Amino acid sequence: MSASTAVGRSGAESWRVLRLPLLITGAVVLGVFALMIATAARTSGPFSPDSAEPTGAKALATLLSNHGVDVTPTQAINDAVQSGTDRTLVIAPGGALDRTDWQQIAEAGWSHLVLFRPSDRALEILAPGVENVAESLSRESRAPDCDLPAAVQAGTATVSGSSYSAPDSAGACYGDGINHTVIRLETDGRIVDVIGSPRSFTNADLAEDGNAALALNLIGTHAHLVWYLPQFESSGLNEEDGSGPPIVPPDVRYIAWALAFAAFVVALWRGRRLGPVVPEPLPVIVHAAETTEGRARLYRRSRARDRAAAALRESAIGKLHKAHGIPRRAEPSAVVTTVAARTGRDPAMLSELLYGGPPIDDANLMFLSQELDQLTQEVRHP
Repeated sequence: MSASTAVGRSGAESWRVLRLPLLITGAVVLGVFALMIATAARTSGPFSPDSAEPTGAKALATLLSNHGVDVTPTQAINDAVQSGTDRTLVIAPGGALDRTDWQQIAEAGWSHLVLFRPSDRALEILAPGVENVAESLSRESRAPDCDLPAAVQAGTATVSGSSYSAPDSAGACYGDGINHTVIRLETDGRIVDVIGSPRSFTNADLAEDGNAALALNLIGTHAHLVWYLPQFESSGLNEEDGSGPPIVPPDVRYIAWALAFAAFVVALWRGRRLGPVVPEPLPVIVHAAETTEGRARLYRRSRARDRAAAALRESAIGKLHKAHGIPRRAEPSAVVTTVAARTGRDPAMLSELLYGGPPIDDANLMFLSQELDQLTQEVRHP
């Protein structure tokens, strides 16, 4: 017996073949991952100064930067509670801050606070006297209807959303005559702006009416501005809106993108194009007689006399059709009549021979085979 020959690669051979592609793939993935970390935005999500989505505020951040305002985006509470002298703090909507956080922001000494759609707790601590009313303003172009210079210079603006009631000492603009969506008051030596329509300053709506001028006049009061997007890192959660920490941390998306890119690179590397079909000689030649004998043995092993008889009759009838020019779809009676006229056999016996029931045993099957063979021989040599 000849010894078998191994066709598979050994571990060392596989490593030599795959070493270079794996190193290249690893280097590319690490490079992309490092680039993503280096160029990743510091903030993300709705009203983020780094987001170019319709709900983001990158257009406003760019506008402020073009007018000499240094915008610092952040999602860390520590950046919002540090000293804010001669600086502006913009607090975007969302997230969850507890009373301690708001109190620390109030004590940080910010010269200008801009609160977008603040919670009742934030209003209580940072803007006393301003209250959120249940009614919301419909989205439409509204006149300032106030003497606040920032609003008067901007003119009409497209506003909507939350509205507030304010004390007489505050400047109230853009409302329905009773409640307003832009409130400015001075308290504890600082300016506090309460804005209930953050949508007006998003990328989608900033170019409408005087929205851009209003945003620039309200927010661009100092050369340094910290843009804070509250997260879910506080010790307590906001009971008013029932918010909770996100299930998936935001940084997970960078890891997911890196893994997806690595999978794509591996797929390109391992993928193979289908070339033309290469003909290969068969190792053995299987004769038709061997195939027939093999099928016969299967019929015999399974005692499928009905299948064997059907195969014999189908072959014989096919030869009869060809010899007499009978159509393939001819009725059995027409076939029997034609063959009987040619051979002189009894039509009843021919009908039983060609279209009868299955044999009951192997002897009858052999007899059927012999009779069919004799019949086809008579047709060929009458």
